[in-house]
Amino acid sequence: MTDKVNAPKGVSFNLNEFIDYSEDSVISKTLIDKGIGNITLFSFDKGESLSEHTSPFDAVVYIIDGSAEITIGSEKSTVKAGEMIIMPANIPHALYASEKYKMLLIMIRSKVNS
Repeated sequence: MTDKVNAPKGVSFNLNEFIDYSEDSVISKTLIDKGIGNITLFSFDKGESLSEHTSPFDAVVYIIDGSAEITIGSEKSTVKAGEMIIMPANIPHALYASEKYKMLLIMIRSKVNS
């Protein structure tokens, strides 16, 4: 389920409290969606996953709560709360919740001309 919301602007908020877990589900909230990139908040219930796929852009995953099993190419990593990993463009990657977790996904699509 994807919820297109914008993050509150000009006020602080807690990412961990901004999204809940939902049984047997992956939930996402788009915080910022602009032409050059987006920031999306996710929650994964235990056992949920995103199957292997590629992206033409680098993507940053920051784990907010729990831990995620993230496979990039043939390398599997466990990324824990407070840690981040960069998933390189054009390399297959997949995410699996061996326990429930929340993550922030940051994707920059292009370079801004100055």
